[in-house]
Order: sequence, then structure tokens, then C-alpha cells
Amino acid sequence: MPALYADVDRVEQLIRQLAAAYGPSGHEEPVRALLSAHVAPLADEITVDRLGNLIARIRGQGGPQARRVMLAAHMDEIGLIVTHIDDKGFLRFAPVGGLGPATLLGQRVVFADGTVGVIGAEKLEDVKDLKMERLFIDIGAGSRAAAAQRVQVGSMAVFAQEVAGSGSRLTGKALDDRSGCAVLVEVMHHLRAAAPPHEVYCVFSVQEEVGLRGARTAAYAIAPDMALAVDVTPSGDTPQGEKLNVALGGGTAIKVKDRSLISHPKVRQLLVDTAAEAGIPYQMEVLPYGGTDAGAIHLTKSGVPAGALSIPARYLHTPGEMVDLGDVAATVDLLVAVLKGPLPEMPA
Repeated sequence: MPALYADVDRVEQLIRQLAAAYGPSGHEEPVRALLSAHVAPLADEITVDRLGNLIARIRGQGGPQARRVMLAAHMDEIGLIVTHIDDKGFLRFAPVGGLGPATLLGQRVVFADGTVGVIGAEKLEDVKDLKMERLFIDIGAGSRAAAAQRVQVGSMAVFAQEVAGSGSRLTGKALDDRSGCAVLVEVMHHLRAAAPPHEVYCVFSVQEEVGLRGARTAAYAIAPDMALAVDVTPSGDTPQGEKLNVALGGGTAIKVKDRSLISHPKVRQLLVDTAAEAGIPYQMEVLPYGGTDAGAIHLTKSGVPAGALSIPARYLHTPGEMVDLGDVAATVDLLVAVLKGPLPEMPA
């Protein structure tokens, strides 16, 4: 169905721009610079906290029913960090975030300065021997000294992959969670056009992939009455895939539970009721592992009623993550619809 609020072309272009940026955990500066340029005209106030979170505030109309609402999407992406450079200039590495060796072999990676490498492996007698410690990055250096002129121990790399489109589907690296960041920017366009009753803080968080770190500090400072994370979630619609209740093209996914969060029942019901009333396509998500920024936010101070909206995705934490623009648009639509209306009374 057509989007209620989302400008799908604008969202797609922003996803493509954001996903192309270099931004592993702890090095989100290029992504933050792009987002700052987009949100500056849309926010009443933007700040960057000490950990690096970009926080965009929209004041809202106020009134007795007004709430302080925090939306969170993370800027960082998974990556690799150099742990050793050998005499021939090959780089050993460790993962930054969740990565497995099966998705790494043969992939191109790029460092912050543009240095490109390819991931190779030692000779293996059996594919079962493919482990992270058997892999290395080859940047084409012939010696340790030559490699050290371009990278050092501690340098980080990300996948070198552009976003490609096929119909309503986008495929590329870092759609986790640059697609969520694009959702928040698009929501801000509509809140700027017609101010909501609520004070809204859109937080573009850092270091989610290594422990939900940025969202925790941002939530502590904001002290929201309610919070929603916007992230991706694994789909269950591939051949002989996991038995998950989420499929690409099925709409936004309203989270019930993951390893980090049991969604607050009032928040979850608000999302379900609003989606049903507005005719926004949605599906219910129960994820037996993983987590989102909501997991850190809801434990802040004395507790924050929190939930999450997830964009279904295939092939997470690979260079070929895939999302559907219809699901992205449904996520925008549901957030805007929720923020334009009254919010339930939450426990003190």
C-alpha cells in the first residue's frame, strides 16, 4: 500500500548516502557529519554528547498530555580491527561487533584513509577449519614497514560495498542500522511540518554493535517518559531459514521480545493499535537472541517504558544486507502516527 507519510524516494537516497559512509563502532564521525547536515534544519536543537551521540530535539506543542519521547537508531556498523602486522605485511584482525569467518573470506574491506584490502585465509585442509584466527587482510604491502605506512595496530576497516537496488529491495553493507537512521530523519521532516504534542529526542547513537553503549548515556541525560529503538531484525523467509515470524515486505516489525528487552506492554499495544487503526502493515517480532538500543534505554535510572520497531532484513552482518523500502516506509508511518497522537499514561 502507498506510504501515509514517508517520502520513499527521499528515504532511499538517504539510506544509500549513509550506508556508503565509513563508521565502525567508536569511529562514527563521518556518519554523524552527514546526519548533522540533514537534521540541522529540522530540529530545534542539536547536540553531540561526550560519547559521540548526535541528539536532535523537537520541542512539540506541549500541554498536559505531552510526553518526553526518545527515538534511537545507531550510527555504527560492524568492522574489523588490526591486531598484528607480520613481516610480509599481512594484517591479522579481530571483529568489532558480530562477525563470522564464513562471511569474510574473499571480501574487500576499506580503512578510514581509503586503503583497501581483501580478506584471505591460510591453507585449510577442511572447510571446518575456517576460523577467525586463520584469516588475514592483504593490502598489497610487501613488508611490515610498507604496511605500517598505511595502517597500524588498532586501525579499523569496514566492508567495501555500495548499496544496490532491485525493485523495492536494497542490498549492501551497513543497512544495519543506517536504514534506521534514515527513518528517524524522515520522521523529523514530518514533525517539523506539523509539530507533535510531545517533546521528541531523535538520538543517533554510537557503539551499539559492541554493547548498546551510546544509547545508555543518551537516555540517562534525556530521562524520557517513553522510548522506541529503530533497528533491523533477521527475517525468517529464506529457504530453510530460521523459523521467525518476520518477512521482507510484510511491514514494520513490532518487537515483543529479544535477549535484551521485553517490550513494555503499554508501548507494544500502542504500536499495534495505532498500526491497525491507520492501516499500516505490521508483523510481530519475537527474536530469541540479539538486542537493540532499547535494551540499554529501558534500564536507565529507575526504568523507561520502551519498545522497538524493526526493519526486516536478510543476511545481517554481511556485506549484502537486504531490506525492503516498503517496510522502511511502514516504520516511518507508524512512528509519525504514534507521535501525532496521545500517549498512554506510563508508570511513574
